[in-house]
Amino acid sequence: MGPTQKPNVCRRLSRRALGCFSRDAGVVQRTNLDILRALVCQESTKFKNVWTTHSRSPIAYERGRIYFDNYRRCVSSVASEPRKLYEMPKCSKSEKIEDALLWECPVGDILPNSSDYKSSLIALTAHNWLLRISATTGKILEKIYLAPYCKFRYLSWDTPQEVIAVKSAQNRSSAVARQAGIQQHVLLYLAVFRVLPFSLVGILEINKKIFGNVTDATLSHGILIVMYSSGLVRLYSFQTIAEQFMQQKLDLGCACRWGGTTGTVGEAPFGIPCNIKITDMPPLLFEVSSLENAFQIGGHPWHYIITPNKKKQKGVFHICALKDNSLNENVLTVTASGRVVKKSFNLLDDDPEQETFKIVDYEDELDLLSVVAVTQIDAEGKAHLDFHCNEYGTLLKSIPLVESWDVTYSHEVYFDRDLVLHIEQKPNRVFSCYVYQMVCDTGEEEETINRSC
Repeated sequence: MGPTQKPNVCRRLSRRALGCFSRDAGVVQRTNLDILRALVCQESTKFKNVWTTHSRSPIAYERGRIYFDNYRRCVSSVASEPRKLYEMPKCSKSEKIEDALLWECPVGDILPNSSDYKSSLIALTAHNWLLRISATTGKILEKIYLAPYCKFRYLSWDTPQEVIAVKSAQNRSSAVARQAGIQQHVLLYLAVFRVLPFSLVGILEINKKIFGNVTDATLSHGILIVMYSSGLVRLYSFQTIAEQFMQQKLDLGCACRWGGTTGTVGEAPFGIPCNIKITDMPPLLFEVSSLENAFQIGGHPWHYIITPNKKKQKGVFHICALKDNSLNENVLTVTASGRVVKKSFNLLDDDPEQETFKIVDYEDELDLLSVVAVTQIDAEGKAHLDFHCNEYGTLLKSIPLVESWDVTYSHEVYFDRDLVLHIEQKPNRVFSCYVYQMVCDTGEEEETINRSC
C-alpha cells in the first residue's frame, strides 16, 4: 500500500518562495520536480492533443525538440504551440543527415569557445561527414571527414555526453566476388571520438578472421560487444584493444602519411585511416548466450538483462549479476543510474478481447513509470498512457490518446515532464507526430491543430 496523504502544492510553493530549503542547490530542483509531479498526477490536470503533423521523412524527438526532414528542420515543443527553431538549407541526397545525437554542455568543464556552452546536434551525413550543429540555430560549428573506404551510418554514445561511436554499414560480398571465391573478412568499422572539442580515439575494424563468424558489433561504456548468429554475445575491453593494437596515434587536423599517401587527418579526401587493427584474439571479459542477441548491461552493482536462448522463452527476461551470473528474480529491470523498477507486468498476446501493453518506460525526473496500453475496438485500436508510482506500482494517472492505434505500425511514445509525444510510422513511409501538453481543464473542448510538414 502506498502513502495516502496527497502533497499540498500551494504549501510547497509557499515554502519555496520563503527559501525554506537547505543550501544544497539540488534541493530546489528536486522540490520543483516534486511540485510538477503532483500537478501532472492530480485529477483535474488533463493532457490535450495540441498539435498534429505528418511527414514523408522520419520524425525524431530529443529533449523538447522535434526534428523533421532528416534533422534539417527543428521545431521546439516547449510552448503552447510548437514553433520552428531553424531550418537548414536544402541539400542533395548524398548530403542528407543519416543519424544524430544531442550533445549538452558538461558541468564544470572549461570549453574553448562561448558557443560550446550551448547544446549541439552531432550529425552524420550520407557522404561520411561528422558535423556539430548548433541546436538552436542550425549553424555548422565543426565538421570532420571520416573516411573514403566505407560507408558510416549509425551514431551512438559510448559514454553518454563524452564519447561517441560511429558505426559503418556492414560489408557485403558481391555475387561476383562470392562466385570468384573472394571472401570479405572485415564486417564493419567503429570510429570513436571524444566530444567537444572533438578528438579522435581511433577507428577499429571488426574482422571475421579474428572474431569468427560475427554478425554485429557495437561499443558501450568502454566495452566492445560482439554478437554471433547463434545468440552468443562476447564482451571485450576497448581500452585494452586500443592500447594493444593501435598502429599509429592520429590527431585531427594534423598531417599524416599512411599507405604511401599524405593528407590531413579528418579532411577530405584523406579522411581518417583505420589505425586499430586486431591481429590476435583480445582478452575475453565475459560471454553469455541470449535469444536474438538481446543483451543490456547497467545498474549498480552491475547487472545484465538477457532473454534465454530458446524461442519459447521470447518475452521472458532474466536479470543476472555480472560478478557471478546469479539470477535476480525479484525485479523487472535495473536502470543505468542504479534505480530498480519494481513493478512487473504479464506479457499479453495481441488478443482483440484484451488490453495489450506496448511500451514501458521510466521518467527519471518525475520518478514515474509510464505504460502504453492498447485495446482493440472494432476495426481500430485505442491507446492510453498510464503513469504508475515507481516506488509502489500504484496507478496515478491515465491519459487517453485521441488518435487510433494500429498495432501493426511502428510507434514511439515520449513522456517528458509536461509533454507527451507520439510518433507513428504508417505504410509507404508516412510519419505522424501527435503532441500532447499538460493543461488545466477549463471544461471546454479545444480544437486540435493539424498541420502537414
